[in-house]
Amino acid sequence: MTTASLIMAGVLAALPFVWMVMSSFMTRGETLRRAALPASLQWANYAVAWSEEDFGLYFVNSVIISVLVVGGTLLFSLMAAYPLARIRFPGREAIFVVILATLMVPETVTMVPNFLTVSGLHRVSPVPWLNNWPGLTIPFMTSAFSVFLLRQFMRGIPGDLWESARIDGAGHLRFLFQVVLPLCRAPLLTVGMLAFIGSWNALGWPLLVTNTPAWRPIAVGLQKFVTEAGPEVHLQMAGAVIATVPVLVVYALVQREFTEGISMSGMKG
Repeated sequence: MTTASLIMAGVLAALPFVWMVMSSFMTRGETLRRAALPASLQWANYAVAWSEEDFGLYFVNSVIISVLVVGGTLLFSLMAAYPLARIRFPGREAIFVVILATLMVPETVTMVPNFLTVSGLHRVSPVPWLNNWPGLTIPFMTSAFSVFLLRQFMRGIPGDLWESARIDGAGHLRFLFQVVLPLCRAPLLTVGMLAFIGSWNALGWPLLVTNTPAWRPIAVGLQKFVTEAGPEVHLQMAGAVIATVPVLVVYALVQREFTEGISMSGMKG
Protein backbone atom coordinates (compact mmCIF):
# COMPACT_ATOMS: atom_id res chain seq x y z
CA MET A 1 0.00 0.00 0.00
CA THR A 2 2.80 2.39 0.88
CA THR A 3 4.67 1.59 -2.34
CA ALA A 4 1.54 2.09 -4.42
CA SER A 5 0.88 5.43 -2.71
CA LEU A 6 4.42 6.61 -3.39
CA ILE A 7 4.17 5.56 -7.04
CA MET A 8 0.86 7.40 -7.36
CA ALA A 9 2.33 10.52 -5.74
CA GLY A 10 5.35 10.34 -8.06
CA VAL A 11 3.13 10.05 -11.14
CA LEU A 12 0.99 13.00 -10.03
CA ALA A 13 4.11 15.09 -9.35
CA ALA A 14 5.51 14.25 -12.81
CA LEU A 15 2.31 15.05 -14.74
CA PRO A 16 2.90 18.85 -15.00
CA PHE A 17 6.43 18.25 -16.27
CA VAL A 18 5.22 15.68 -18.83
CA TRP A 19 2.49 18.08 -19.98
CA MET A 20 5.07 20.87 -20.35
CA VAL A 21 7.31 18.69 -22.51
CA MET A 22 4.42 17.42 -24.66
CA SER A 23 3.07 20.95 -25.16
CA SER A 24 6.50 22.17 -26.26
CA PHE A 25 6.25 19.87 -29.31
CA MET A 26 2.72 20.94 -30.30
CA THR A 27 1.43 23.58 -32.66
CA ARG A 28 -0.40 26.57 -31.23
CA GLY A 29 -3.71 25.14 -32.41
CA GLU A 30 -3.09 21.88 -30.58
CA THR A 31 -2.35 23.70 -27.34
CA LEU A 32 -5.51 25.79 -27.69
CA ARG A 33 -7.74 22.74 -28.11
CA ARG A 34 -5.80 20.97 -25.33
CA ALA A 35 -4.67 17.99 -27.36
CA ALA A 36 -3.23 15.14 -25.29
CA LEU A 37 -0.37 14.42 -27.71
CA PRO A 38 1.14 16.31 -30.66
CA ALA A 39 0.22 15.04 -34.12
CA SER A 40 3.88 15.48 -35.08
CA LEU A 41 6.84 16.67 -33.08
CA GLN A 42 7.45 20.38 -33.70
CA TRP A 43 11.19 20.61 -33.02
CA ALA A 44 11.19 24.05 -34.61
CA ASN A 45 9.42 25.39 -31.51
CA TYR A 46 12.73 25.31 -29.65
CA ALA A 47 14.58 27.22 -32.35
CA VAL A 48 11.80 29.82 -32.54
CA ALA A 49 11.60 30.15 -28.75
CA TRP A 50 15.37 30.65 -28.52
CA SER A 51 15.52 33.28 -31.25
CA GLU A 52 12.34 35.21 -30.43
CA GLU A 53 12.04 37.93 -27.77
CA ASP A 54 15.79 37.93 -26.93
CA PHE A 55 15.37 34.60 -25.12
CA GLY A 56 19.00 33.69 -25.77
CA LEU A 57 20.07 36.94 -24.08
CA TYR A 58 17.89 36.18 -21.04
CA PHE A 59 19.44 32.71 -20.81
CA VAL A 60 22.99 34.09 -20.83
CA ASN A 61 21.99 36.71 -18.24
CA SER A 62 20.66 33.97 -15.96
CA VAL A 63 23.88 32.00 -16.27
CA ILE A 64 26.01 35.04 -15.33
CA ILE A 65 23.71 36.08 -12.47
CA SER A 66 23.49 32.55 -11.07
CA VAL A 67 27.26 32.01 -11.16
CA LEU A 68 27.85 35.28 -9.30
CA VAL A 69 25.16 34.53 -6.71
CA VAL A 70 26.42 30.99 -6.12
CA GLY A 71 30.03 32.13 -5.76
CA GLY A 72 29.10 34.93 -3.36
CA THR A 73 26.78 32.69 -1.34
CA LEU A 74 29.45 30.02 -0.88
CA LEU A 75 32.09 32.54 0.18
CA PHE A 76 30.05 34.73 2.51
CA SER A 77 28.00 31.91 4.06
CA LEU A 78 31.22 30.04 4.80
CA MET A 79 32.81 33.13 6.37
CA ALA A 80 29.69 33.80 8.46
CA ALA A 81 29.11 30.22 9.59
CA TYR A 82 32.67 29.54 10.75
CA PRO A 83 32.82 32.04 13.66
CA LEU A 84 29.31 31.07 14.74
CA ALA A 85 30.42 27.44 14.94
CA ARG A 86 34.08 27.51 15.99
CA ILE A 87 34.92 30.85 17.68
CA ARG A 88 33.60 31.82 21.10
CA PHE A 89 32.74 35.49 21.48
CA PRO A 90 30.14 37.50 23.42
CA GLY A 91 26.73 37.52 21.78
CA ARG A 92 27.44 34.61 19.45
CA GLU A 93 24.25 32.71 20.27
CA ALA A 94 22.14 35.88 20.13
CA ILE A 95 23.45 36.67 16.65
CA PHE A 96 22.66 33.15 15.53
CA VAL A 97 19.11 33.41 16.90
CA VAL A 98 18.59 36.68 14.99
CA ILE A 99 19.84 35.03 11.79
CA LEU A 100 17.42 32.14 12.29
CA ALA A 101 14.59 34.58 12.98
CA THR A 102 15.00 36.06 9.51
CA LEU A 103 13.91 32.70 8.08
CA MET A 104 10.39 33.51 9.28
CA VAL A 105 10.26 36.80 7.35
CA PRO A 106 8.53 36.38 3.94
CA GLU A 107 10.69 37.33 0.97
CA THR A 108 8.11 39.83 -0.30
CA VAL A 109 8.41 41.79 2.96
CA THR A 110 12.13 42.37 2.35
CA MET A 111 11.70 43.62 -1.22
CA VAL A 112 10.91 47.23 -0.28
CA PRO A 113 13.87 47.78 2.10
CA ASN A 114 16.15 45.93 -0.32
CA PHE A 115 14.97 48.11 -3.19
CA LEU A 116 15.47 51.31 -1.18
CA THR A 117 19.01 50.15 -0.31
CA VAL A 118 19.84 49.28 -3.91
CA SER A 119 18.38 52.58 -5.14
CA GLY A 120 20.51 54.51 -2.64
CA LEU A 121 23.65 52.65 -3.66
CA HIS A 122 22.78 53.23 -7.30
CA ARG A 123 22.91 56.99 -6.75
CA VAL A 124 26.31 57.03 -5.01
CA SER A 125 28.15 54.06 -6.51
CA PRO A 126 30.41 54.45 -9.57
CA VAL A 127 28.93 51.14 -10.80
CA PRO A 128 25.16 51.27 -11.53
CA TRP A 129 23.10 48.96 -9.34
CA LEU A 130 19.77 49.28 -11.15
CA ASN A 131 19.56 47.63 -14.58
CA ASN A 132 22.91 46.00 -13.83
CA TRP A 133 24.34 42.87 -12.23
CA PRO A 134 25.09 44.32 -8.73
CA GLY A 135 21.41 44.89 -7.96
CA LEU A 136 20.54 41.39 -9.17
CA THR A 137 23.28 39.52 -7.34
CA ILE A 138 24.84 41.24 -4.31
CA PRO A 139 21.66 41.36 -2.13
CA PHE A 140 21.41 37.56 -2.44
CA MET A 141 25.03 36.53 -1.87
CA THR A 142 24.16 34.79 1.38
CA SER A 143 21.12 33.42 3.15
CA ALA A 144 20.14 32.53 6.70
CA PHE A 145 19.52 28.91 5.75
CA SER A 146 22.97 28.59 4.16
CA VAL A 147 24.62 29.96 7.30
CA PHE A 148 22.55 27.62 9.47
CA LEU A 149 23.36 24.56 7.36
CA LEU A 150 27.10 25.20 7.31
CA ARG A 151 27.21 26.15 11.00
CA GLN A 152 25.51 22.93 12.02
CA PHE A 153 27.98 20.88 9.98
CA MET A 154 31.03 22.75 11.29
CA ARG A 155 29.98 22.16 14.90
CA GLY A 156 30.49 18.45 14.28
CA ILE A 157 34.14 18.81 13.18
CA PRO A 158 36.39 17.34 15.90
CA GLY A 159 38.19 19.89 18.06
CA ASP A 160 41.39 17.81 17.80
CA LEU A 161 41.80 19.06 14.23
CA TRP A 162 41.87 22.66 15.49
CA GLU A 163 44.38 21.81 18.20
CA SER A 164 46.63 20.10 15.64
CA ALA A 165 46.36 23.09 13.33
CA ARG A 166 47.30 25.46 16.18
CA ILE A 167 50.39 23.40 16.94
CA ASP A 168 51.40 23.80 13.29
CA GLY A 169 50.99 27.56 13.65
CA ALA A 170 47.71 27.89 11.75
CA GLY A 171 45.23 30.63 12.56
CA HIS A 172 41.49 30.55 12.05
CA LEU A 173 41.66 31.70 8.42
CA ARG A 174 44.17 29.03 7.43
CA PHE A 175 42.25 26.39 9.39
CA LEU A 176 39.05 27.40 7.64
CA PHE A 177 40.36 27.14 4.09
CA GLN A 178 42.81 24.25 4.51
CA VAL A 179 40.93 21.98 6.92
CA VAL A 180 37.27 22.96 7.26
CA LEU A 181 36.61 23.77 3.61
CA PRO A 182 37.57 20.30 2.25
CA LEU A 183 35.41 18.65 4.93
CA CYS A 184 32.39 20.79 4.01
CA ARG A 185 32.10 19.59 0.41
CA ALA A 186 28.61 18.08 0.80
CA PRO A 187 26.94 21.04 2.59
CA LEU A 188 28.71 23.52 0.32
CA LEU A 189 27.36 21.78 -2.77
CA THR A 190 23.93 21.78 -1.15
CA VAL A 191 24.17 25.51 -0.46
CA GLY A 192 25.40 26.14 -4.00
CA MET A 193 22.57 24.16 -5.56
CA LEU A 194 19.89 25.93 -3.51
CA ALA A 195 21.41 29.31 -4.36
CA PHE A 196 21.51 28.38 -8.05
CA ILE A 197 17.87 27.30 -8.14
CA GLY A 198 16.71 30.40 -6.27
CA SER A 199 18.68 32.71 -8.54
CA TRP A 200 17.71 30.88 -11.73
CA ASN A 201 13.99 31.01 -10.90
CA ALA A 202 13.93 34.63 -9.68
CA LEU A 203 11.16 36.74 -11.22
CA GLY A 204 9.77 39.38 -8.86
CA TRP A 205 13.05 41.02 -7.88
CA PRO A 206 14.48 41.26 -11.44
CA LEU A 207 11.27 42.92 -12.58
CA LEU A 208 11.64 45.42 -9.73
CA VAL A 209 15.27 46.46 -10.35
CA THR A 210 15.40 46.27 -14.17
CA ASN A 211 13.37 47.90 -16.92
CA THR A 212 15.37 46.84 -19.97
CA PRO A 213 16.26 43.37 -21.37
CA ALA A 214 20.00 44.02 -20.89
CA TRP A 215 20.21 42.14 -17.57
CA ARG A 216 16.83 40.48 -17.19
CA PRO A 217 16.95 36.71 -16.46
CA ILE A 218 15.24 33.80 -18.15
CA ALA A 219 12.15 33.76 -15.90
CA VAL A 220 11.31 37.24 -17.19
CA GLY A 221 11.94 36.07 -20.75
CA LEU A 222 9.18 33.45 -20.41
CA GLN A 223 6.65 36.23 -19.89
CA LYS A 224 7.48 37.63 -23.33
CA PHE A 225 5.56 34.82 -25.02
CA VAL A 226 2.27 36.33 -23.84
CA THR A 227 1.10 38.60 -26.67
CA GLU A 228 -2.00 40.70 -27.32
CA ALA A 229 -3.46 37.72 -29.18
CA GLY A 230 -2.98 35.55 -26.13
CA PRO A 231 -0.21 33.32 -24.81
CA GLU A 232 1.89 31.37 -27.29
CA VAL A 233 1.73 28.30 -25.11
CA HIS A 234 3.76 26.06 -27.40
CA LEU A 235 6.67 28.52 -27.44
CA GLN A 236 6.29 29.29 -23.74
CA MET A 237 6.52 25.60 -22.90
CA ALA A 238 9.55 25.17 -25.19
CA GLY A 239 11.20 28.05 -23.36
CA ALA A 240 10.25 26.50 -20.01
CA VAL A 241 11.89 23.21 -21.02
CA ILE A 242 15.06 25.10 -22.01
CA ALA A 243 14.97 26.91 -18.66
CA THR A 244 14.48 23.65 -16.75
CA VAL A 245 17.39 21.74 -18.29
CA PRO A 246 20.20 23.57 -16.37
CA VAL A 247 18.41 22.97 -13.05
CA LEU A 248 18.03 19.26 -13.82
CA VAL A 249 21.70 19.01 -14.83
CA VAL A 250 22.89 20.74 -11.64
CA TYR A 251 20.69 18.54 -9.47
CA ALA A 252 21.87 15.37 -11.22
CA LEU A 253 25.49 16.36 -10.58
CA VAL A 254 25.07 17.08 -6.86
CA GLN A 255 22.16 14.79 -5.93
CA ARG A 256 24.18 12.51 -3.65
CA GLU A 257 26.00 15.38 -1.93
CA PHE A 258 22.71 17.27 -1.56
CA THR A 259 21.11 14.41 0.35
CA GLU A 260 24.24 13.87 2.43
CA GLY A 261 24.62 17.57 3.21
CA ILE A 262 21.04 17.90 4.47
CA SER A 263 21.09 14.71 6.56
CA MET A 264 24.54 15.21 8.13
CA SER A 265 23.93 18.86 8.99
CA GLY A 266 20.64 17.98 10.58
CA MET A 267 22.21 15.41 12.89
CA LYS A 268 25.05 17.57 14.21
CA GLY A 269 25.09 20.49 16.61
